[in-house]
Amino acid sequence: MALGESGPADRAVLEALEAAMGARLGRECLYVPSCRLGLYLALRHWCEPGGSILMSPVNDDVILFVVLAAGLRPVQAPLSTADGSIDVDAVPDAVWNGLSAVLTTNLYGNPDPAGRLRERCDRLGIPLIEDAAHAIGSVTDGKPVGSYGDAAVFSLSKHVGAKAGGFLAVADPALRAPLEQARDTLLDPARLTAELAYAVRPYAESAVRGLRLAPAARWTLRLLGLQEREEIRMPLRPTELRQALDAAPSLRAFHTWVRVDMHDYRVAPGRSRRRRLRHLLGRLDERLAAHRTGTERLLASHWAPPVQAGAPVQPLFRVPLLVADRDAAVAALARHRITVGYLYDPPLDTYAGEAFTDPSPSPAGAAWFARHALPVDPLRAGPVLEILTSAGTEPASELPGV
Repeated sequence: MALGESGPADRAVLEALEAAMGARLGRECLYVPSCRLGLYLALRHWCEPGGSILMSPVNDDVILFVVLAAGLRPVQAPLSTADGSIDVDAVPDAVWNGLSAVLTTNLYGNPDPAGRLRERCDRLGIPLIEDAAHAIGSVTDGKPVGSYGDAAVFSLSKHVGAKAGGFLAVADPALRAPLEQARDTLLDPARLTAELAYAVRPYAESAVRGLRLAPAARWTLRLLGLQEREEIRMPLRPTELRQALDAAPSLRAFHTWVRVDMHDYRVAPGRSRRRRLRHLLGRLDERLAAHRTGTERLLASHWAPPVQAGAPVQPLFRVPLLVADRDAAVAALARHRITVGYLYDPPLDTYAGEAFTDPSPSPAGAAWFARHALPVDPLRAGPVLEILTSAGTEPASELPGV
């Protein structure tokens, strides 16, 4: 395990992390400094540049840029309005036949229909790659999310709360060595400044969100690479993006987009970061239980998306309550110092346009879901339900024709 300059004790920490995650999935797991770097590695290994990949339009824009950096053409999928998962039956045969891969999202931890997508990919002879950043504890058809694809990527910034690191899980253990080598060629060495930024990040974010500090504090967050957006979506910069496309596949050409909100996404972890990762991952089951409890409470509210009878309660990273006026609900929560993140509106085909992505053949469901989904942290279920009730928040009306 190269991963930068490290001694035996440091390597042992990461090996223990990989073994712990591998035991959960029953798969070979490779530590990566970030989920986005792990996804780039997977796309470059399994997908030939110039191909097309089906993905969700309700997703972080960083993922769109990772796909473009890998030299692939994003194809936006129709989505279920219940939970934002890929609607397999609404993808036309003409779209399926033009694909070279499928990328799941498992939005907020709600599983995409991985079993059905696996069957379709097998028929077409194309890889299935699972983005499980939000779904480290989710299960579908009795199997963990991340155990269906040729590869899956996980984040330690979400449920684990480490604000760094992730895993690339692979079905074929023989691929570990080439993927490890590819990872190490993309790494930046561990830096003292990166470790200092990592150490102060929880305090800086807490200060800005909890105390509503002055613009100087926000400037500090931007300096650390922790806050770069004025709106939900980052600026597209189409002229520069066209120039970057000419260099694809290339992570370097897309670096200014891929690094947004995480400047150290390909920095090898230092000693303090490794030890914190080990500590937090050791508490994962406790965190998942808390997320499951909060999810169950939120799903009992009248803003909850429809839930299939008898379906297990997932330990969702965020619960997408469906509200009539999402912006008003966000403002009501903000007045009580509860920040709503992980909003993905507008959908990626509206945001990027046909110059950079194939639009969804049925875009209405994704547009409706993106406009009405209020992603609630299940660990804040109690106060959020009280605030929304006091604010008179109305549930979203069902999309006509659905």
